[in-house]
Amino acid sequence: MPSAIHTTALVVFCLCFLIVTAAGFLAARWRRADLHSLEEWGLAGRRFGTLIVWFLIGGDFYTAYTVIAVPAALYGAGAIGFFAVPYCILSYPLMMMVLPKLWTICHRERYITLSDYVRGRYRSRWLSVAFALTGILATMPYIALQLVGIREVIAAMGIRGEWPLIVAFVILAAYTYTSGLRAPAAIAIVKDVMLYIMVLAAVIIIPAKLGGYGAVFANAAHALATHTPPGSILLRPAQYWSYSTLAIGSALALLFYPHTFTGTLSASSANVIRRNAALMPAYNILLGLIALLGLMALAAGIQSKDTSAVVPLLFLRMFPEWFAGFCLAAIGIGALVPAAIMSIATANLFTRNLWGEFVRTPLTPPEEARMAKLVSLVIKFGALAFILASSAQYAIELQLLGGIWIMQMVPAILFGLFTRWFRGTALLAGWAAGMAVGTAMVVSMGMKTSVFPLHLSGHTFAVYAALPAVIVNLVVTALVSVLTGRDTETEADRIPPLPPPTLNEV
Repeated sequence: MPSAIHTTALVVFCLCFLIVTAAGFLAARWRRADLHSLEEWGLAGRRFGTLIVWFLIGGDFYTAYTVIAVPAALYGAGAIGFFAVPYCILSYPLMMMVLPKLWTICHRERYITLSDYVRGRYRSRWLSVAFALTGILATMPYIALQLVGIREVIAAMGIRGEWPLIVAFVILAAYTYTSGLRAPAAIAIVKDVMLYIMVLAAVIIIPAKLGGYGAVFANAAHALATHTPPGSILLRPAQYWSYSTLAIGSALALLFYPHTFTGTLSASSANVIRRNAALMPAYNILLGLIALLGLMALAAGIQSKDTSAVVPLLFLRMFPEWFAGFCLAAIGIGALVPAAIMSIATANLFTRNLWGEFVRTPLTPPEEARMAKLVSLVIKFGALAFILASSAQYAIELQLLGGIWIMQMVPAILFGLFTRWFRGTALLAGWAAGMAVGTAMVVSMGMKTSVFPLHLSGHTFAVYAALPAVIVNLVVTALVSVLTGRDTETEADRIPPLPPPTLNEV
Protein backbone atom coordinates (compact mmCIF):
# COMPACT_ATOMS: atom_id res chain seq x y z
CA MET A 1 0.00 0.00 0.00
CA PRO A 2 1.36 3.44 -0.84
CA SER A 3 2.97 5.31 2.06
CA ALA A 4 1.77 8.79 0.98
CA ILE A 5 -1.76 9.99 0.41
CA HIS A 6 -2.41 11.29 -3.11
CA THR A 7 -4.40 14.30 -1.99
CA THR A 8 -5.37 15.73 -5.38
CA ALA A 9 -6.48 12.33 -6.68
CA LEU A 10 -8.47 11.78 -3.50
CA VAL A 11 -10.27 15.13 -3.78
CA VAL A 12 -11.25 14.48 -7.41
CA PHE A 13 -12.37 10.95 -6.49
CA CYS A 14 -14.60 12.26 -3.69
CA LEU A 15 -16.14 14.97 -5.88
CA CYS A 16 -17.05 12.43 -8.56
CA PHE A 17 -18.46 10.12 -5.91
CA LEU A 18 -20.62 12.92 -4.49
CA ILE A 19 -22.03 13.64 -7.96
CA VAL A 20 -23.13 10.05 -8.53
CA THR A 21 -24.49 9.84 -4.98
CA ALA A 22 -26.75 12.80 -5.72
CA ALA A 23 -27.78 11.17 -9.00
CA GLY A 24 -28.66 7.99 -7.11
CA PHE A 25 -31.00 9.73 -4.68
CA LEU A 26 -32.54 11.98 -7.35
CA ALA A 27 -33.29 8.93 -9.50
CA ALA A 28 -36.37 8.29 -7.34
CA ARG A 29 -37.94 11.31 -9.12
CA TRP A 30 -37.05 9.98 -12.58
CA ARG A 31 -40.20 8.75 -14.34
CA ARG A 32 -41.89 9.13 -10.98
CA ALA A 33 -43.97 6.13 -9.93
CA ASP A 34 -45.12 4.26 -6.84
CA LEU A 35 -41.95 2.57 -5.58
CA HIS A 36 -44.01 0.57 -3.09
CA SER A 37 -44.43 -2.16 -5.72
CA LEU A 38 -41.78 -4.64 -6.81
CA GLU A 39 -42.49 -3.94 -10.48
CA GLU A 40 -41.52 -0.30 -10.02
CA TRP A 41 -38.78 -0.64 -7.41
CA GLY A 42 -37.14 -3.80 -8.81
CA LEU A 43 -37.79 -3.38 -12.56
CA ALA A 44 -38.43 0.38 -12.95
CA GLY A 45 -41.90 -0.39 -14.28
CA ARG A 46 -40.43 -2.22 -17.34
CA ARG A 47 -40.27 1.13 -19.14
CA PHE A 48 -36.62 1.68 -20.08
CA GLY A 49 -35.84 2.35 -23.73
CA THR A 50 -32.89 1.31 -25.87
CA LEU A 51 -30.31 3.79 -24.58
CA ILE A 52 -31.00 3.31 -20.88
CA VAL A 53 -31.05 -0.50 -21.16
CA TRP A 54 -27.77 -0.33 -23.09
CA PHE A 55 -26.11 1.57 -20.25
CA LEU A 56 -27.76 -0.64 -17.62
CA ILE A 57 -26.79 -4.00 -19.12
CA GLY A 58 -23.37 -2.61 -19.98
CA GLY A 59 -23.04 -1.66 -16.31
CA ASP A 60 -23.88 -5.28 -15.46
CA PHE A 61 -21.32 -6.75 -17.83
CA TYR A 62 -18.42 -4.32 -17.38
CA THR A 63 -17.96 -3.84 -13.67
CA ALA A 64 -15.23 -2.35 -11.50
CA TYR A 65 -13.87 -5.82 -11.03
CA THR A 66 -13.75 -6.26 -14.81
CA VAL A 67 -11.57 -3.15 -15.11
CA ILE A 68 -9.36 -4.49 -12.31
CA ALA A 69 -9.35 -8.24 -13.02
CA VAL A 70 -9.02 -8.49 -16.80
CA PRO A 71 -5.81 -6.39 -16.95
CA ALA A 72 -4.61 -8.19 -13.81
CA ALA A 73 -5.03 -11.53 -15.61
CA LEU A 74 -2.90 -10.32 -18.51
CA TYR A 75 -0.36 -8.82 -16.10
CA GLY A 76 -0.04 -12.13 -14.25
CA ALA A 77 -0.53 -14.81 -16.92
CA GLY A 78 -0.50 -13.18 -20.35
CA ALA A 79 -2.76 -14.01 -23.30
CA ILE A 80 -5.08 -16.40 -21.46
CA GLY A 81 -6.58 -13.32 -19.77
CA PHE A 82 -8.01 -12.21 -23.11
CA PHE A 83 -10.69 -14.95 -22.96
CA ALA A 84 -13.09 -12.32 -21.56
CA VAL A 85 -13.14 -10.58 -24.95
CA PRO A 86 -14.38 -13.52 -27.10
CA TYR A 87 -16.81 -14.73 -24.45
CA CYS A 88 -18.62 -11.39 -24.53
CA ILE A 89 -18.63 -11.51 -28.35
CA LEU A 90 -20.23 -14.97 -28.23
CA SER A 91 -22.87 -13.81 -25.78
CA TYR A 92 -24.42 -11.21 -28.10
CA PRO A 93 -25.89 -13.62 -30.71
CA LEU A 94 -27.28 -15.64 -27.81
CA MET A 95 -28.79 -12.45 -26.42
CA MET A 96 -30.45 -11.80 -29.78
CA MET A 97 -31.92 -15.31 -30.04
CA VAL A 98 -33.01 -15.97 -26.46
CA LEU A 99 -33.68 -12.82 -24.47
CA PRO A 100 -36.45 -11.28 -26.64
CA LYS A 101 -38.51 -14.47 -26.30
CA LEU A 102 -37.88 -14.61 -22.57
CA TRP A 103 -38.81 -10.94 -22.23
CA THR A 104 -42.09 -11.52 -24.07
CA ILE A 105 -43.07 -14.42 -21.83
CA CYS A 106 -42.12 -12.61 -18.65
CA HIS A 107 -43.86 -9.41 -19.72
CA ARG A 108 -47.07 -11.26 -20.55
CA GLU A 109 -47.10 -13.31 -17.35
CA ARG A 110 -45.70 -10.47 -15.17
CA TYR A 111 -42.71 -12.58 -14.12
CA ILE A 112 -39.98 -10.70 -12.24
CA THR A 113 -37.28 -13.39 -11.94
CA LEU A 114 -36.03 -16.41 -13.86
CA SER A 115 -37.37 -18.55 -11.04
CA ASP A 116 -40.83 -17.13 -11.79
CA TYR A 117 -40.33 -18.26 -15.38
CA VAL A 118 -39.38 -21.87 -14.57
CA ARG A 119 -42.17 -22.01 -11.94
CA GLY A 120 -44.72 -21.03 -14.57
CA ARG A 121 -43.23 -23.04 -17.42
CA TYR A 122 -42.66 -26.35 -15.62
CA ARG A 123 -45.14 -25.97 -12.74
CA SER A 124 -42.37 -27.04 -10.35
CA ARG A 125 -41.98 -25.32 -7.00
CA TRP A 126 -38.73 -27.09 -6.20
CA LEU A 127 -37.10 -26.23 -9.52
CA SER A 128 -38.03 -22.60 -8.86
CA VAL A 129 -36.52 -22.78 -5.37
CA ALA A 130 -33.37 -24.43 -6.74
CA PHE A 131 -32.92 -21.67 -9.30
CA ALA A 132 -33.47 -18.97 -6.67
CA LEU A 133 -30.83 -20.48 -4.40
CA THR A 134 -28.43 -20.89 -7.32
CA GLY A 135 -28.87 -17.27 -8.39
CA ILE A 136 -28.36 -15.91 -4.88
CA LEU A 137 -25.31 -18.09 -4.13
CA ALA A 138 -23.69 -17.26 -7.48
CA THR A 139 -24.28 -13.52 -7.14
CA MET A 140 -23.18 -12.93 -3.54
CA PRO A 141 -19.42 -13.36 -4.23
CA TYR A 142 -19.88 -11.20 -7.34
CA ILE A 143 -21.13 -8.36 -5.11
CA ALA A 144 -18.18 -8.94 -2.80
CA LEU A 145 -15.78 -8.62 -5.73
CA GLN A 146 -17.15 -5.17 -6.53
CA LEU A 147 -16.01 -4.21 -3.04
CA VAL A 148 -12.57 -5.57 -3.88
CA GLY A 149 -12.48 -3.14 -6.81
CA ILE A 150 -13.38 -0.17 -4.59
CA ARG A 151 -10.88 -1.23 -1.94
CA GLU A 152 -8.03 -1.46 -4.46
CA VAL A 153 -8.80 2.04 -5.73
CA ILE A 154 -8.92 3.50 -2.22
CA ALA A 155 -5.70 1.72 -1.22
CA ALA A 156 -3.89 3.04 -4.31
CA MET A 157 -4.59 6.60 -3.15
CA GLY A 158 -2.91 5.85 0.18
CA ILE A 159 -5.99 5.58 2.41
CA ARG A 160 -5.60 3.01 5.16
CA GLY A 161 -8.38 1.21 6.99
CA GLU A 162 -11.76 -0.09 5.91
CA TRP A 163 -13.88 2.92 6.88
CA PRO A 164 -13.97 4.49 3.35
CA LEU A 165 -15.27 1.19 1.99
CA ILE A 166 -17.95 1.07 4.69
CA VAL A 167 -19.01 4.67 3.97
CA ALA A 168 -19.24 3.99 0.23
CA PHE A 169 -21.43 0.94 0.73
CA VAL A 170 -23.69 2.64 3.28
CA ILE A 171 -24.35 5.36 0.69
CA LEU A 172 -24.95 2.70 -1.99
CA ALA A 173 -27.39 0.88 0.29
CA ALA A 174 -29.28 4.10 1.05
CA TYR A 175 -29.94 5.23 -2.51
CA THR A 176 -30.71 1.70 -3.73
CA TYR A 177 -33.29 1.40 -0.96
CA THR A 178 -34.97 4.69 -1.88
CA SER A 179 -34.69 4.62 -5.69
CA GLY A 180 -34.55 0.95 -6.66
CA LEU A 181 -33.38 0.07 -10.18
CA ARG A 182 -33.65 3.69 -11.28
CA ALA A 183 -30.55 4.54 -9.20
CA PRO A 184 -28.05 2.23 -10.97
CA ALA A 185 -29.65 3.12 -14.32
CA ALA A 186 -28.96 6.83 -13.74
CA ILE A 187 -25.45 6.22 -12.40
CA ALA A 188 -24.61 3.81 -15.25
CA ILE A 189 -24.79 6.70 -17.73
CA VAL A 190 -22.25 8.78 -15.76
CA LYS A 191 -20.05 5.76 -15.11
CA ASP A 192 -19.85 4.68 -18.75
CA VAL A 193 -19.03 8.16 -20.02
CA MET A 194 -16.21 8.32 -17.45
CA LEU A 195 -14.95 4.86 -18.43
CA TYR A 196 -14.79 5.73 -22.12
CA ILE A 197 -12.84 8.91 -21.35
CA MET A 198 -10.48 6.95 -19.08
CA VAL A 199 -9.81 4.17 -21.58
CA LEU A 200 -9.39 6.41 -24.62
CA ALA A 201 -6.90 8.58 -22.71
CA ALA A 202 -5.05 5.49 -21.45
CA VAL A 203 -4.64 3.79 -24.83
CA ILE A 204 -3.32 7.01 -26.41
CA ILE A 205 -1.21 8.64 -23.69
CA ILE A 206 0.35 5.66 -21.89
CA PRO A 207 1.79 3.91 -24.98
CA ALA A 208 3.11 7.26 -26.21
CA LYS A 209 5.02 7.64 -22.93
CA LEU A 210 6.32 4.05 -23.16
CA GLY A 211 7.67 4.32 -26.71
CA GLY A 212 4.68 3.13 -28.70
CA TYR A 213 2.77 -0.13 -28.88
CA GLY A 214 5.73 -2.03 -30.33
CA ALA A 215 7.72 -1.25 -27.19
CA VAL A 216 4.71 -2.07 -24.98
CA PHE A 217 4.32 -5.58 -26.47
CA ALA A 218 8.07 -6.27 -26.54
CA ASN A 219 8.62 -5.20 -22.94
CA ALA A 220 5.47 -7.00 -21.73
CA ALA A 221 6.60 -10.22 -23.46
CA HIS A 222 10.00 -9.96 -21.78
CA ALA A 223 8.45 -9.33 -18.36
CA LEU A 224 5.99 -12.23 -18.71
CA ALA A 225 8.82 -14.61 -19.58
CA THR A 226 10.35 -13.96 -16.15
CA HIS A 227 7.18 -14.96 -14.27
CA THR A 228 6.79 -18.27 -12.44
CA PRO A 229 5.34 -20.06 -14.34
CA PRO A 230 6.37 -18.11 -17.47
CA GLY A 231 3.65 -16.23 -19.31
CA SER A 232 3.31 -15.11 -22.91
CA ILE A 233 1.48 -12.48 -24.94
CA LEU A 234 0.46 -15.28 -27.35
CA LEU A 235 -1.60 -18.34 -26.49
CA ARG A 236 0.35 -21.55 -26.18
CA PRO A 237 -1.09 -24.78 -27.69
CA ALA A 238 -1.66 -26.20 -24.20
CA GLN A 239 -3.98 -23.25 -23.48
CA TYR A 240 -6.25 -23.62 -26.51
CA TRP A 241 -8.83 -25.86 -24.85
CA SER A 242 -9.01 -23.89 -21.62
CA TYR A 243 -9.25 -20.59 -23.52
CA SER A 244 -12.03 -21.73 -25.86
CA THR A 245 -14.10 -23.58 -23.27
CA LEU A 246 -13.85 -20.66 -20.84
CA ALA A 247 -15.14 -18.37 -23.58
CA ILE A 248 -18.03 -20.66 -24.61
CA GLY A 249 -19.15 -21.55 -21.09
CA SER A 250 -18.89 -18.00 -19.76
CA ALA A 251 -20.91 -16.68 -22.71
CA LEU A 252 -23.77 -19.07 -21.94
CA ALA A 253 -23.76 -18.28 -18.23
CA LEU A 254 -23.43 -14.51 -18.61
CA LEU A 255 -26.99 -13.95 -19.86
CA PHE A 256 -28.67 -15.75 -16.98
CA TYR A 257 -27.08 -14.18 -13.94
CA PRO A 258 -29.90 -12.58 -11.91
CA HIS A 259 -28.58 -9.05 -12.41
CA THR A 260 -28.35 -9.45 -16.21
CA PHE A 261 -31.89 -10.75 -16.36
CA THR A 262 -33.17 -7.94 -14.14
CA GLY A 263 -31.69 -5.41 -16.56
CA THR A 264 -33.31 -7.27 -19.45
CA LEU A 265 -36.77 -7.23 -17.88
CA SER A 266 -36.56 -3.48 -17.30
CA ALA A 267 -36.80 -2.97 -21.09
CA SER A 268 -40.01 -1.60 -22.57
CA SER A 269 -40.19 -4.17 -25.38
CA ALA A 270 -38.51 -7.17 -26.98
CA ASN A 271 -37.33 -4.86 -29.77
CA VAL A 272 -35.31 -2.90 -27.19
CA ILE A 273 -33.50 -6.15 -26.31
CA ARG A 274 -32.77 -6.83 -29.98
CA ARG A 275 -31.35 -3.35 -30.48
CA ASN A 276 -29.15 -3.81 -27.42
CA ALA A 277 -27.79 -7.10 -28.72
CA ALA A 278 -26.79 -5.22 -31.87
CA LEU A 279 -25.25 -2.31 -29.95
CA MET A 280 -23.39 -4.23 -27.23
CA PRO A 281 -20.23 -4.85 -29.32
CA ALA A 282 -19.34 -1.21 -28.65
CA TYR A 283 -18.69 -2.29 -25.07
CA ASN A 284 -16.53 -5.14 -26.31
CA ILE A 285 -14.21 -2.68 -28.03
CA LEU A 286 -13.90 -0.97 -24.65
CA LEU A 287 -13.15 -4.31 -22.96
CA GLY A 288 -10.38 -5.14 -25.42
CA LEU A 289 -8.74 -1.79 -24.75
CA ILE A 290 -9.12 -2.27 -20.98
CA ALA A 291 -7.33 -5.63 -21.25
CA LEU A 292 -4.31 -3.91 -22.80
CA LEU A 293 -3.80 -2.01 -19.54
CA GLY A 294 -2.29 -5.19 -18.08
CA LEU A 295 0.40 -5.26 -20.77
CA MET A 296 1.01 -1.53 -20.31
CA ALA A 297 1.55 -2.11 -16.59
CA LEU A 298 4.17 -4.75 -17.40
CA ALA A 299 5.88 -2.47 -19.89
CA ALA A 300 5.84 0.42 -17.39
CA GLY A 301 7.58 -1.73 -14.78
CA ILE A 302 4.72 -1.68 -12.27
CA GLN A 303 5.65 -4.04 -9.44
CA SER A 304 2.99 -5.49 -7.14
CA LYS A 305 2.44 -8.86 -5.54
CA ASP A 306 -1.28 -8.05 -5.66
CA THR A 307 -2.13 -8.08 -9.37
CA SER A 308 -5.47 -6.39 -8.63
CA ALA A 309 -3.55 -3.21 -7.74
CA VAL A 310 -1.69 -2.82 -11.03
CA VAL A 311 -4.26 -0.68 -12.91
CA PRO A 312 -4.66 1.94 -10.12
CA LEU A 313 -0.87 2.05 -9.69
CA LEU A 314 -0.41 2.46 -13.46
CA PHE A 315 -2.76 5.45 -13.57
CA LEU A 316 -1.10 7.14 -10.61
CA ARG A 317 2.33 6.76 -12.23
CA MET A 318 1.43 7.71 -15.81
CA PHE A 319 -1.17 10.47 -15.44
CA PRO A 320 -1.31 13.84 -13.66
CA GLU A 321 -2.74 13.28 -10.23
CA TRP A 322 -6.04 15.06 -10.93
CA PHE A 323 -6.71 12.85 -13.97
CA ALA A 324 -5.61 9.74 -12.10
CA GLY A 325 -8.24 10.64 -9.49
CA PHE A 326 -10.83 10.90 -12.26
CA CYS A 327 -9.85 7.46 -13.61
CA LEU A 328 -9.92 5.87 -10.17
CA ALA A 329 -13.34 7.41 -9.60
CA ALA A 330 -14.55 5.82 -12.85
CA ILE A 331 -13.42 2.42 -11.57
CA GLY A 332 -14.93 2.97 -8.11
CA ILE A 333 -18.25 4.15 -9.54
CA GLY A 334 -18.12 1.13 -11.82
CA ALA A 335 -18.57 -0.98 -8.69
CA LEU A 336 -21.69 0.84 -7.57
CA VAL A 337 -23.85 0.07 -10.63
CA PRO A 338 -23.48 -3.74 -10.69
CA ALA A 339 -23.51 -4.02 -6.89
CA ALA A 340 -26.86 -2.19 -6.77
CA ILE A 341 -28.41 -4.26 -9.58
CA MET A 342 -27.08 -7.50 -8.08
CA SER A 343 -28.54 -6.73 -4.66
CA ILE A 344 -31.91 -5.83 -6.21
CA ALA A 345 -31.92 -9.02 -8.31
CA THR A 346 -31.09 -11.30 -5.40
CA ALA A 347 -33.63 -9.52 -3.18
CA ASN A 348 -36.28 -10.16 -5.85
CA LEU A 349 -35.35 -13.86 -5.90
CA PHE A 350 -35.53 -14.20 -2.14
CA THR A 351 -38.82 -12.32 -1.84
CA ARG A 352 -40.61 -13.95 -4.77
CA ASN A 353 -39.17 -17.45 -4.91
CA LEU A 354 -37.99 -18.39 -1.44
CA TRP A 355 -40.13 -16.48 1.03
CA GLY A 356 -43.03 -16.19 -1.40
CA GLU A 357 -43.07 -19.93 -2.13
CA PHE A 358 -43.53 -20.98 1.49
CA VAL A 359 -45.52 -18.31 3.32
CA ARG A 360 -49.13 -19.27 3.89
CA THR A 361 -50.53 -15.82 3.20
CA PRO A 362 -49.33 -14.25 -0.07
CA LEU A 363 -47.66 -10.88 0.31
CA THR A 364 -49.46 -7.81 -0.96
CA PRO A 365 -47.50 -5.69 -3.51
CA PRO A 366 -46.45 -3.12 -0.85
CA GLU A 367 -45.38 -5.90 1.53
CA GLU A 368 -43.44 -7.59 -1.25
CA ALA A 369 -41.61 -4.37 -2.12
CA ARG A 370 -40.87 -3.62 1.53
CA MET A 371 -39.37 -7.07 2.07
CA ALA A 372 -37.27 -6.84 -1.10
CA LYS A 373 -35.86 -3.47 0.02
CA LEU A 374 -34.90 -4.88 3.42
CA VAL A 375 -33.39 -8.02 1.89
CA SER A 376 -31.32 -5.89 -0.51
CA LEU A 377 -29.84 -4.13 2.54
CA VAL A 378 -29.05 -7.45 4.21
CA ILE A 379 -27.37 -8.75 1.06
CA LYS A 380 -25.19 -5.66 0.63
CA PHE A 381 -24.06 -5.59 4.23
CA GLY A 382 -23.56 -9.35 4.15
CA ALA A 383 -21.18 -8.93 1.21
CA LEU A 384 -19.42 -6.10 3.05
CA ALA A 385 -19.01 -8.23 6.18
CA PHE A 386 -17.71 -11.10 4.04
CA ILE A 387 -14.97 -8.93 2.51
CA LEU A 388 -14.01 -7.38 5.86
CA ALA A 389 -13.81 -10.77 7.58
CA SER A 390 -12.11 -12.82 4.85
CA SER A 391 -9.62 -12.48 2.03
CA ALA A 392 -10.41 -11.27 -1.47
CA GLN A 393 -8.97 -14.56 -2.76
CA TYR A 394 -11.80 -16.46 -1.07
CA ALA A 395 -14.38 -14.31 -2.87
CA ILE A 396 -12.58 -14.98 -6.16
CA GLU A 397 -12.66 -18.72 -5.49
CA LEU A 398 -16.39 -18.63 -4.81
CA GLN A 399 -16.90 -16.58 -7.97
CA LEU A 400 -15.23 -19.38 -9.94
CA LEU A 401 -18.01 -21.66 -8.72
CA GLY A 402 -20.68 -19.04 -9.45
CA GLY A 403 -20.32 -19.28 -13.23
CA ILE A 404 -20.43 -23.09 -13.08
CA TRP A 405 -23.58 -23.00 -10.96
CA ILE A 406 -25.35 -20.51 -13.24
CA MET A 407 -24.49 -22.73 -16.20
CA GLN A 408 -26.60 -25.53 -14.71
CA MET A 409 -29.69 -23.34 -15.11
CA VAL A 410 -29.21 -22.93 -18.85
CA PRO A 411 -30.80 -26.23 -20.00
CA ALA A 412 -34.11 -25.56 -18.24
CA ILE A 413 -34.29 -22.00 -19.57
CA LEU A 414 -33.53 -22.90 -23.18
CA PHE A 415 -35.56 -26.11 -23.25
CA GLY A 416 -38.60 -24.19 -22.07
CA LEU A 417 -38.35 -22.03 -25.18
CA PHE A 418 -37.39 -24.48 -27.91
CA THR A 419 -38.40 -28.06 -27.08
CA ARG A 420 -41.38 -30.15 -25.96
CA TRP A 421 -39.42 -32.78 -24.13
CA PHE A 422 -38.50 -32.02 -20.56
CA ARG A 423 -40.43 -31.92 -17.30
CA GLY A 424 -39.52 -30.05 -14.14
CA THR A 425 -38.65 -33.28 -12.31
CA ALA A 426 -36.09 -34.28 -14.95
CA LEU A 427 -34.56 -30.81 -15.07
CA LEU A 428 -34.29 -30.66 -11.28
CA ALA A 429 -32.43 -33.99 -11.30
CA GLY A 430 -30.12 -32.74 -14.06
CA TRP A 431 -29.51 -29.48 -12.19
CA ALA A 432 -28.54 -31.38 -9.02
CA ALA A 433 -26.18 -33.69 -10.92
CA GLY A 434 -24.52 -30.79 -12.76
CA MET A 435 -24.11 -28.76 -9.56
CA ALA A 436 -22.50 -31.73 -7.79
CA VAL A 437 -20.11 -32.58 -10.62
CA GLY A 438 -19.07 -28.97 -11.33
CA THR A 439 -18.49 -28.18 -7.66
CA ALA A 440 -16.51 -31.40 -7.16
CA MET A 441 -14.23 -30.53 -10.09
CA VAL A 442 -13.36 -27.11 -8.71
CA VAL A 443 -12.92 -28.44 -5.17
CA SER A 444 -10.58 -31.16 -6.49
CA MET A 445 -8.40 -28.37 -7.92
CA GLY A 446 -8.15 -26.75 -4.50
CA MET A 447 -10.61 -24.04 -5.60
CA LYS A 448 -7.72 -22.28 -7.31
CA THR A 449 -9.05 -22.58 -10.86
CA SER A 450 -12.23 -23.48 -12.74
CA VAL A 451 -10.20 -25.25 -15.47
CA PHE A 452 -10.24 -29.03 -14.97
CA PRO A 453 -7.91 -31.62 -16.60
CA LEU A 454 -10.30 -34.01 -18.34
CA HIS A 455 -8.77 -37.39 -19.27
CA LEU A 456 -10.30 -38.98 -22.38
CA SER A 457 -8.89 -41.82 -24.55
CA GLY A 458 -5.39 -41.34 -23.26
CA HIS A 459 -5.45 -37.57 -23.83
CA THR A 460 -5.79 -34.77 -21.30
CA PHE A 461 -7.91 -31.72 -22.12
CA ALA A 462 -7.87 -28.69 -19.83
CA VAL A 463 -11.51 -27.53 -19.99
CA TYR A 464 -13.79 -25.13 -18.15
CA ALA A 465 -15.51 -27.30 -15.52
CA ALA A 466 -18.94 -25.86 -16.34
CA LEU A 467 -19.06 -27.67 -19.70
CA PRO A 468 -18.50 -31.28 -18.48
CA ALA A 469 -20.91 -30.49 -15.64
CA VAL A 470 -23.64 -29.29 -18.01
CA ILE A 471 -23.13 -32.40 -20.18
CA VAL A 472 -23.79 -34.52 -17.09
CA ASN A 473 -26.80 -32.29 -16.42
CA LEU A 474 -28.17 -32.96 -19.93
CA VAL A 475 -27.58 -36.72 -19.75
CA VAL A 476 -29.34 -37.05 -16.39
CA THR A 477 -32.19 -34.82 -17.60
CA ALA A 478 -32.66 -36.95 -20.73
CA LEU A 479 -32.60 -40.23 -18.77
CA VAL A 480 -35.14 -39.05 -16.22
CA SER A 481 -37.31 -37.65 -19.03
CA VAL A 482 -37.35 -41.06 -20.74
CA LEU A 483 -38.49 -42.64 -17.47
CA THR A 484 -41.12 -40.05 -16.57
CA GLY A 485 -42.42 -38.95 -19.99
CA ARG A 486 -42.09 -35.68 -21.85
CA ASP A 487 -43.91 -32.36 -21.73
CA THR A 488 -46.30 -31.30 -24.47
CA GLU A 489 -46.00 -27.55 -24.87
CA THR A 490 -43.29 -24.90 -24.94
CA GLU A 491 -43.47 -21.30 -23.88
CA ALA A 492 -42.40 -20.34 -27.41
CA ASP A 493 -45.60 -21.96 -28.73
CA ARG A 494 -47.64 -19.51 -26.68
CA ILE A 495 -45.77 -16.28 -27.51
CA PRO A 496 -48.17 -13.80 -29.15
CA PRO A 497 -47.05 -11.58 -32.06
CA LEU A 498 -44.92 -8.62 -31.03
CA PRO A 499 -46.71 -5.25 -30.89
CA PRO A 500 -45.40 -2.45 -33.12
CA PRO A 501 -42.60 -0.29 -31.63
CA THR A 502 -43.58 2.76 -29.59
CA LEU A 503 -41.89 6.09 -29.00
CA ASN A 504 -41.01 4.87 -25.51
CA GLU A 505 -38.59 2.31 -26.96
CA VAL A 506 -36.06 4.77 -28.38
